[in-house]
Amino acid sequence: MTRPEDIYSDRLLALAAAMPRTERLAAPQATARAHSKLCGSTVEVDLVMDGDVVTGYGQTVRACLLGQTAASVMGREIVGSTATELRAVGAAMRAMLKQGGPPPTGRWEDLALLESVRDYKARQPSTLLVFDAVEDAIGQIEAMSVAAEQPSV
Repeated sequence: MTRPEDIYSDRLLALAAAMPRTERLAAPQATARAHSKLCGSTVEVDLVMDGDVVTGYGQTVRACLLGQTAASVMGREIVGSTATELRAVGAAMRAMLKQGGPPPTGRWEDLALLESVRDYKARQPSTLLVFDAVEDAIGQIEAMSVAAEQPSV
């Protein structure tokens, strides 16, 4: 089992400290908030998409170092990502932490630094907040798109 102090590597600390896209968007298509009742961490995101591709992103992160690290990687990689890719990364993170699945790969491989969190169930919710918020915002945008396509009565 991983010791708590082993979770916090120098690379993890560096990622959390260099969090990108911390400016909120002036005109987001969707805003979503995810909160962990367990630890009090909160992530709020703004999202703009062109079709299925993210073109704008901003975030406010009030979370532990683990949540900050996940949000840092998200902020770095999200623009240019598709809704399908983002849902797959979120699913991979949940599987990695809750079921012992493999970490995300490719440009998301830095999320593997959070693999040791699987041994600490109490820390998993804050680690996953950014994925929950992003998926909520994507869902909002998709729902608006579907509603706009419906003929008015």
